[in-house]
Amino acid sequence: MSSPTASPAPDDLTPQHDDVRTATRDIADVGAVEIITTAAVHLMSAAAVKCGLSGDANAEEQTDLDEARKLIVALAGLITSAAPEIGSQHARSLRDGLRSLQLAFREASPFPDAPGDGPGENLTGAVR
Repeated sequence: MSSPTASPAPDDLTPQHDDVRTATRDIADVGAVEIITTAAVHLMSAAAVKCGLSGDANAEEQTDLDEARKLIVALAGLITSAAPEIGSQHARSLRDGLRSLQLAFREASPFPDAPGDGPGENLTGAVR
């Protein structure tokens, strides 16, 4: 019969456990609005690159509209669902960024979706 594994004593914790504890403590100090807006900004940045808006010399190589569509839909879902929780001040700027990405996607697409059928427009309404 095997004996249950004992939890390590505090002195036996590895640096990895300390890193997890520090990250948990750090995240506990961050408000929900900041976490939501940070996630939205990451999605926006990734979608912009995938739409070919990076400004790099190889922006065309980085363009991937299939990936951009997924990121924009996720962003639209996040912003739409979080807007009542984060307040109009934060939601307004996120919606503006989302709208810009939706328009950039349409412009970058060789066969643009009809208004209302673009990425995330089922959540945000048609973008023109």
